[in-house]
Amino acid sequence: MGFFDRLAGKKLTPPATPAATPQAEVAAATAAAGGVLPRLTLAREKLDAKDLPAALSIYEEVLAASGDRADVLVTISGDLGSSGHVGEIIELIAPRYDADLHGPATGLNLLQAYLATRNADAAQHVLDILFGLNRPELEERLHGFSNAIAELIHDRHSPLDPGATSNIPVVPKIGLITISKPIWFYGLEPLAAQLLPPKEGRLRRIAFVQLALPGYAEISAAMQKPEDELGRLTRGLPLWLAETFYFSAAYAPVAAVGIMKRPGGDDHYALFASEWTTENLQQLIDANEGGFDYIVTGALRAMAGDYEVLLRLWEVKKFRERKTFSARWTPATADAALAQLQGEVRAFMEWSPASAALAYSPPVQPSTWLGTLGASLSLFLAEKTILPKTQLAAPAESLAHAAHRAATSEMAALAFLTMNARAAKLIDSPAPVGVALAASPLVTQARQALGL
Repeated sequence: MGFFDRLAGKKLTPPATPAATPQAEVAAATAAAGGVLPRLTLAREKLDAKDLPAALSIYEEVLAASGDRADVLVTISGDLGSSGHVGEIIELIAPRYDADLHGPATGLNLLQAYLATRNADAAQHVLDILFGLNRPELEERLHGFSNAIAELIHDRHSPLDPGATSNIPVVPKIGLITISKPIWFYGLEPLAAQLLPPKEGRLRRIAFVQLALPGYAEISAAMQKPEDELGRLTRGLPLWLAETFYFSAAYAPVAAVGIMKRPGGDDHYALFASEWTTENLQQLIDANEGGFDYIVTGALRAMAGDYEVLLRLWEVKKFRERKTFSARWTPATADAALAQLQGEVRAFMEWSPASAALAYSPPVQPSTWLGTLGASLSLFLAEKTILPKTQLAAPAESLAHAAHRAATSEMAALAFLTMNARAAKLIDSPAPVGVALAASPLVTQARQALGL
């Protein structure tokens, strides 16, 4: 049953004849033009050239002839979504989508389009249809979408801004912050040539985005408090992978995190109840000149000391999921599991080391390194007045942890030094004294550059 069929509570009346003459004529014209797939490829080229009317004309032609084909609907909805035309997904696909005939992939694209346009009622209806397919492999994603819809409904019923003079509710917006270099590097710009590898030639642009927290209780309230361990992990893991790929000769990576921007109030970190929508991804693409070749999204779950992460590698040009990576761990197995996860991502993406005076080597204890990166990000954003200092969670404790590891590697020493320099400006706690640093000329230069 199609989406609008179900919404109206009835099925469409079938045509009196197996194939109406106009549809047969369109099908013949499409075949004469070279078949369905070449027409879809041409439409994608029109989208890439910013010629939406021409692409829509082709889509109408193809749908008239082959709108019952699952591959046609999923291609059109995916291409429109990846180019930011979510309204057109609803216009073209929703009237034709039949979950039993077309499967879940198109339904997921349609569901994300409704989420992007903040239509909670329609999104809930599509979600009900997808749950009705009884596909166990989809349940985790569908529950994530259920949480996202609940957030939309919550926002829709939020109280009005007490200082407003109209009846228009003040809706918070999510801004995206991209970090294009290792987070511990900021403050050491005069040493860029010594610390960072050169980036030359045709580079693969890849973004690692903040992880979602499906099933996280009271997510709206949690966002307004200082970051907790899970929130820090959602940002620390993409920061770590972006850092890893910065030290590869073939890649230009960024890490992207969300900031909730509240009109008339303090901004704070955003938490995502479900994996990033096409709207979020398009926002990220549009905000970065040249776009991206790949984007890595994902979700993190934690329950009773057990952690599970799922990463999805998206190829942006075709907007298709290329690969998934997953890891599960307990506190006792975290370092081994995270090291294996990083190794699998590096292997699949054909990571190779870049030439730099500062040689890259994976941290011995990835779990603690993620905490250092997350704390470094918070101090950096607070220094830039992007985050209020109230969002800093135990900064003196985070600095002490970084100090404890500062002798283990050059990167660990650099991370402590830049954290220490920022903390001195932001918090009233005394700085750690007598900290042992990794013995290195680069570390000595960094210390001098920071005046420490």
